[in-house]
Amino acid sequence: MSPGDAAPDSAPPWTPSTLEAGGWRITNLFDASFRLDGGAMWGVVPKNLWSRMTPPAADNTILLAARPFLAERDGVTVVVEGGMGDRWNEKLRGIYHLDRRPGLDLVGTLAALGKTPEDIDHVVCSHCHFDHIGALVVERGGALAPLFPRARVHFPEDELTAARTPDHPRRASYRADDIEPLVEAGLVELHAGDTELLPGLSLSQVGGHSEGMTVVLFGDGMEGPTAAFWGDLIPTTHHIQPPYIMAYDVDVPRSFEMRTRWLARAADEGIVGLSYHDPARPFTRLVREGRRYAAADLEPGELSVAARGEV
Repeated sequence: MSPGDAAPDSAPPWTPSTLEAGGWRITNLFDASFRLDGGAMWGVVPKNLWSRMTPPAADNTILLAARPFLAERDGVTVVVEGGMGDRWNEKLRGIYHLDRRPGLDLVGTLAALGKTPEDIDHVVCSHCHFDHIGALVVERGGALAPLFPRARVHFPEDELTAARTPDHPRRASYRADDIEPLVEAGLVELHAGDTELLPGLSLSQVGGHSEGMTVVLFGDGMEGPTAAFWGDLIPTTHHIQPPYIMAYDVDVPRSFEMRTRWLARAADEGIVGLSYHDPARPFTRLVREGRRYAAADLEPGELSVAARGEV
């Protein structure tokens, strides 16, 4: 973005691409675009700086995506992150400028790749804020039910605790209806710290943004590229300097510590970042430019175009 650029109205068209890492084939999905206050998304970063990278609309909101990912290996199918979902009243739809279109939501983009909700074995979530898990529960016959009826849903344990704490400082970021139907269905598995969840797929709890905020890693410590789903540790490909911390983060010193560590590691090791909230760039690498970082596109051939109807 350049100074004076107009605020974009919607995310670019969904173009599914596939990355191979750790034996996994990882493809970007899509659920919705929405808007949040630019000041909240950028914390103490001055507006005259962040507005050049993420131009705000008249109400000071900036465009964001809710972009899950599909990962497949050896007959195991995983969805990473759970989208915004459709259970929003008109007032909240307006506040968040929610743009969720049939065929271009989580179920629709999975279908375009030949997958149904019944095909999903695991859902892995970085944390449990409503914009990251809202699509995992749907209304059926007047009742709430899991979208993925047989998938094991993996939450950080600290996130379930936070969601159930009435006076939590970020209580408004959690909705019981996003979580409890999954617990009642016996689908939720809780994790803490660093965990190898499946071969080539591991979790690393970093905290900061929320107590349980977790990075999802593919191929870490293996030959070939490593991919990292950042969640809200690095919410967009513009939030790539250590002090660029959202006002939403519950523990800013922890965020700064973890962002400093992971940004350096990503640049030095060539980790491919999977971005949930960036409306334009699902896959990027970080490179060093002096004392700062820059986001770079992947090399030709690292991504393949995912065929509609198959991955």
